[in-house]
Amino acid sequence: MRGRGFAATGLSEILNEAEVPKGSFYHYFKSKEAFGVALLERYFARYLEELDAFLGSSGEPEERLLAYFSQWIERMQAVGCSQGCFAVKLSAEVSDLSEDMRLALVAGRVAVVKRLAVTLRQIQEPHADHSGADVETLAESLYALWCGADLASKVQRGDSPLQAALMLTRRVLNRN
Repeated sequence: MRGRGFAATGLSEILNEAEVPKGSFYHYFKSKEAFGVALLERYFARYLEELDAFLGSSGEPEERLLAYFSQWIERMQAVGCSQGCFAVKLSAEVSDLSEDMRLALVAGRVAVVKRLAVTLRQIQEPHADHSGADVETLAESLYALWCGADLASKVQRGDSPLQAALMLTRRVLNRN
């Protein structure tokens, strides 16, 4: 799914890879779409654990936040910028196809933005002027910036959009 997408990955391929009989699959999931919702919920649970570890580590809040975004670049570089964030990939693909999967993406996105807002609140002083934006709006804007940069890096097969996002993030945080 990470390579070809949700719609292009057939159920038989999923079952073969997982070595699960079809009957067992339908015991747990009423459809491939229900599996997609569970997949996204599990993805975000793990992602949020990693994010909490990054943002909850020791050090200055600005440095923790920049380390989170820097590792985003490192992950993208590790795959040659060919495969971006799984949630970004599925956001572009399934938002028009499955309302339940779209809602799972919304829930995951909201949870990520809330965690970013907590860290931004920690660094609000002495950098209180964030161009008049409140912390939640700034967190949403930064996450949207990085999701867009992730997608652009995948299209371009290069990290320049992510590097530009990091530069802008540093400026927003007054950390040139």
